[in-house]
Order: sequence, then C-alpha cells, then structure tokens
Amino acid sequence: MLKKFYRIIILPYTVFLLYLMFFGMGRFQYEDNVIRIKPIVSTIWYIQETVSLKDIVMIVLGNVVMFIPFGFLGWVFPKLIELQNLIFTFVSAITIVEALQYFSRMGIFEVDDIILNTFGVYLGWQIFRFIENRSAV
Repeated sequence: MLKKFYRIIILPYTVFLLYLMFFGMGRFQYEDNVIRIKPIVSTIWYIQETVSLKDIVMIVLGNVVMFIPFGFLGWVFPKLIELQNLIFTFVSAITIVEALQYFSRMGIFEVDDIILNTFGVYLGWQIFRFIENRSAV
C-alpha cells in the first residue's frame, strides 16, 4: 500500500518541489547570476546573518527534509535501490536544477544546497532500507 501511494504521489511532489525552487517562497529574478561554491561556508554565513530562527530552520532543515522522499525512488526505479546509483543519479539531477536556477536567475547555484539535498536523499534511503528490511521479515 505504501509503495503504491508513493508511486502516485512522487511525481506531483517533484513538480511541487520544482515550483518552490523556482517560483515559491517569494522568489524573484536576480539581476545577476549568483553562484556560491564554497561548501558549508555559505550555510554558516546564512545562519550567522539571519535573525529569525524560523527562517534558518525552514531553509537549512528544509533543504534536508524536503528531499527525504527521493530516497525511496527504488520503489519506482529498481536500479536506484543501490545507494551508489541513487546518489549518482540524484546529484546529477539536482546539479542540473541548481544550474537552471543560476541561468534563469530564479535562484542561486549553491553547492551547500546540493550537499544538504543529497543528505536528505541519504536519510530517505536509510528509512527506505529500514522499511524494506522490516517487510522482508
């Protein structure tokens, strides 16, 4: 039942997430293309410069939590059951999305986003493995 629900919901969820990444949450088109390639530094800077704890949690934790569902892609694409295949495919896809944000100027290309999003996928994959192992018993 959970697998069937996931197969139905993952496409609309992906479209919703792409909407958020390009148009949601007060997005606007930057005048210049912006890229932040120093890992971890921009996230630390963001935390230090942001007054609102709510904003910090929403952005930093959101970049992890919102990508947990992609750890379950093995239910839709059996080759993605293996962590190495899943991570390679995901990092490739999210890098393309970040590049599109950069070129459209509807966001910022941030290496930290790729790292945080990938960590979310990894957590999702761990949950996926736990569910799969429990259902196999």
